[in-house]
Amino acid sequence: MRKAYAIMKTGSRKFDQVALLKPNWNCCGFTLIELLVVMAIIATLLSIVAPRYFNSLDRSKETVLRQDLNIMRDAIDKFYSDTGKYPATLDELAQRRYLRAIPVDPLTESAETWVVISPPNDTEGVYDVRSGSAETARDGTLYETW
Repeated sequence: MRKAYAIMKTGSRKFDQVALLKPNWNCCGFTLIELLVVMAIIATLLSIVAPRYFNSLDRSKETVLRQDLNIMRDAIDKFYSDTGKYPATLDELAQRRYLRAIPVDPLTESAETWVVISPPNDTEGVYDVRSGSAETARDGTLYETW
């Protein structure tokens, strides 16, 4: 085994001491037990945080869906009050600038899955809009009934 030498400087320039440096293997890493304890702590924290994270994702999707439905219903009402008839399609709302674009349904992640409800007097057009998702909301209702 090779010996390592180093010069240690003292407070004055006159005296320099030579010290033998021994390798210290005890300070060069973590033991397996320490790593297992840290991983167990991380796993415990993740098991607490993960359900709350996914619950907040579901809540945010529901909030976005409610807001999108309110915006599209408001645009349909404004279109009807301006023209006296309902729009033929959702695209017409976007073309006539009542909407900038048809929003994406946050549950189906597509702008093509909106369910269009016709007016009650059997005329054609868009009277109401609903989500195309068949899933159940957190309050127990179906998204397609909102």
